[in-house]
Amino acid sequence: MHRIVIENCAVATVDAQDTEYASGHVVVAGHRIESVGEGRAPQGLEGVVRRIDGTGHLVTPGLVNTHHHFYQWLTRGLAQDSNLFDWLVALYPVWARIDEPMVHAAARGSLAMMVRGGVTTAMDHHYVFPRGSGDLLGAEIRAVRELGVRFTAARGSMDLGTSDGGLPPDFAVESTEDALAATEQAIDTHHDPGFDAMLRIAVAPCSPFSVSTELLRESAVLARRKGVRLHTHGSETVEEENFCHERFGMGPTDYFESTGWLGEDVWMAHCVHMSDTDIQAFGRTGTGVAHCPSSNARLAAGIARVPDLLAADVPVGLGVDGTASNESGELHTELRNALLVNRLGGHREKALNVRQALRLGTYGGARVLGRQDEIGSLEPGKLADLVLWKLDGLGHSSIADPVAALVLGAPAPVTLSLVNGAAVVESGRLLTVDEDEIAREARTEARRLARIAADD
Repeated sequence: MHRIVIENCAVATVDAQDTEYASGHVVVAGHRIESVGEGRAPQGLEGVVRRIDGTGHLVTPGLVNTHHHFYQWLTRGLAQDSNLFDWLVALYPVWARIDEPMVHAAARGSLAMMVRGGVTTAMDHHYVFPRGSGDLLGAEIRAVRELGVRFTAARGSMDLGTSDGGLPPDFAVESTEDALAATEQAIDTHHDPGFDAMLRIAVAPCSPFSVSTELLRESAVLARRKGVRLHTHGSETVEEENFCHERFGMGPTDYFESTGWLGEDVWMAHCVHMSDTDIQAFGRTGTGVAHCPSSNARLAAGIARVPDLLAADVPVGLGVDGTASNESGELHTELRNALLVNRLGGHREKALNVRQALRLGTYGGARVLGRQDEIGSLEPGKLADLVLWKLDGLGHSSIADPVAALVLGAPAPVTLSLVNGAAVVESGRLLTVDEDEIAREARTEARRLARIAADD
């Protein structure tokens, strides 16, 4: 078995005790972490194919993204001053024209930005399936395999078009039956339940205002019959809260509970507008939250009550969200934004600290995706997904605490990123794909989409 040894670096394990070493080591054997500890690596290790001097670096678990919409890479910078509903009304007619080559290009662009910035487990919620657009889920999966990262594909769906009171055009939604059948086919074709799985599928109707109650309820039944997780948007805006009260006579959390959508196998994006009772329901049932601070600010949705969610033992991870509402497309910047935005809330300076922010982006995300036993912390036996951050340059050189340097400082360069023990980033550059070629392809497909949308 080949081994990779990283030593002489600061180590933040993000284990249950938040164990850290000012100068420590990590040994990777094959696909797994073999040892983590203080000082130099054990002597006499066999099969060492690479020994890395990590002086001036911090090693952490790889970042885990828990909410995204890859296809939106092609529509960045639009509807710049809109709230969520106005933003959706402006962009749905454009998104309704996406096709397979566009989604492949967008997925590669979205993934490249995240992976270059330390993401080792990606997630995407794709819910727009225009008729005749090709194999959009397959296009995403091909892109992920090209980049070599771990992936949860949340097969989304919408069955409420404009004629039924929804926001998307009718030709961009599916029938309830077709959505359920396509989702089940995706699970049967792609889902890997194994410990070291590189690809898993989740069931993911879009939101309370774009899917029928039947689709929401039957999706929960399908997911539990197949043993996969459930994902959707929840409690993102005041407008959504009002919609649920007007349409269903109850708030979003009560509505989700009435359709079988609370539980340890469920996570929801945003969860900004939640009452104490809502938070207690999430804590009681183990329902997870994907916190997307930059997107929530971009769309003026509000500040999620992350400190209160954590106090209630709600699983919370971080999400980039779609790059049409978080144009940077990076998750490592969300560590800083989560801390800063939450300190603007009621808890002020006590809201989050730097180690809690790092936990949200690593172990918290793994817990939200149901993979906390496999990834999210640096512990022997776990999968070798880790990042070596360079902290001895200008942007971090005067910050003594390496975790504070990573979270509060400028975006840290990635010297090395491993997924399953294989390098995907070295010295800030992707190893598995050509970044310049991805950028050219994305520009071409974005222009093609804009032309098609304009012609319609």
